[in-house]
Amino acid sequence: MRDKKVYSLAGDTTTAHRYAVVGNAERFLKHKHAYKAWEALRQFGCVVYPVAYDLQRLEGYKVYPQLSSLKDKVYVVVPCLRAELLTDLIAQAQECGAGYVWFQEGNWTEELQKQADEAGIQVIRGCILKHKLYPKPWAYFHPCYWHGLKSPKAPKRRR
Repeated sequence: MRDKKVYSLAGDTTTAHRYAVVGNAERFLKHKHAYKAWEALRQFGCVVYPVAYDLQRLEGYKVYPQLSSLKDKVYVVVPCLRAELLTDLIAQAQECGAGYVWFQEGNWTEELQKQADEAGIQVIRGCILKHKLYPKPWAYFHPCYWHGLKSPKAPKRRR
């Protein structure tokens, strides 16, 4: 049996950690950022749970209504909603035992940072998609390729 190769992502996070991607039905079903983040983490070989209060299943996977309903402890929470919808995110992340909250572009606020600091949760800022390998020559047309030029990359897991 081969050992699973572990890749470093942002901060101290790796592909060996458990992730929870928080979104809503629109952000998952219309293949917006929550779906893309969830899919990228799955392709990296991570254990990743979709969390959306208004969705039951996503491509055959169970979607959890909130972070507290997860059975397993997650290490990283990835919110993919606007900041005004994340008022109790840090408390929920602390309740589920997360050590990190990985804010995507545009949803970090100073108030959420302050709550995370008080709760002892580390914050990562930046897009997950910049850690993805994009096939060339089409990679040059993808903005995440350019944003992540110097970021560590995690290749797709072979199935």
